[in-house]
Amino acid sequence: MRLNVDLGENSYEILIKKGCLNQASSELNLNRKILVISDSGIPAQYIETIAEQCENYLVEIIPQGENNKNIEQFTNLCHVLIRNNFTRTDAIIGLGGGVVGDLAGFVAASYMRGIDFYNIPTTLLSQIDSSVGGKTAINMQQVKNIVGAFYQPKKVLIDPDVLTTLPERQKASGIAEAIKMAATSNSDFFDFLMYQDAWQNIEKVIAESLKIKISVVEQDEREAGLRQVLNFGHTIGHAIEANCSDNYYHGECIALGMLYFSGGQVKQTLIKVLQKYCLPIEVALDPELIFRSILHDKKADGNQITIVSVPEIGSYELNKISISDLKTLLVNR
Repeated sequence: MRLNVDLGENSYEILIKKGCLNQASSELNLNRKILVISDSGIPAQYIETIAEQCENYLVEIIPQGENNKNIEQFTNLCHVLIRNNFTRTDAIIGLGGGVVGDLAGFVAASYMRGIDFYNIPTTLLSQIDSSVGGKTAINMQQVKNIVGAFYQPKKVLIDPDVLTTLPERQKASGIAEAIKMAATSNSDFFDFLMYQDAWQNIEKVIAESLKIKISVVEQDEREAGLRQVLNFGHTIGHAIEANCSDNYYHGECIALGMLYFSGGQVKQTLIKVLQKYCLPIEVALDPELIFRSILHDKKADGNQITIVSVPEIGSYELNKISISDLKTLLVNR
């Protein structure tokens, strides 16, 4: 399946196809100098599969983990590009999960004010969310994605076959983002996740999730308004992740974050679907730590922050609440 992201001169195509890792040379322009950026958790055969299709390439492996999406890794990768005389006509491939995609994309956005970037996501979470939309960033001083740029890839290759090597928790973490999108935007898709087997229909899960995200990104590329709907669960989720990254994956934190701004029947429905996919529904954490992390949230505007809530499955509301009211909510939860 091919999906198009229509953003004028920044438009690009997403290919969802089993085995497409082996077809990279026919889908991407690899007849130039290529820097392949991956991480230590990516199976060697995936890196070799891509490298073998490049005429002139370098491979840089960063350590696995969110805490390695930092200024030191960014600087090192820029040094590699400079030492090897990469020019604006060359390209970067990000082969890995969200950490690799965010970091590689930011390097591509920054080097010579922008060189071509191809994203090949290898986790379910990155396939259905972070690989599309052009958000690139690094973390700094325990603040997630605080330094970055909007920079769209030239193309995205999504090979569902690579998911077979993922641990079960990593797969579930990805499903959390699909649940998030369905909860805010598509009740039929939410019912599908609730009553069908996502793993047996993984290409459909990827495609339906991406269709929601593409629709939002096309209307609001730089998060001026509508794109904030994609942050459902992220305000609290990112704060949990900042303080518990050793214990929880990103998607697990988002799962927890969704429950803070869902009430009544919606919350109970979310709990059921989260439990179905073995996602957490409660966490013991100091509200003060959560609150301090939220103060650095990019969605904060002065003394207010925009909160995404789901009054009914398949719909959403964007509401501004004061920072003091948010603190009260956290303490009294």
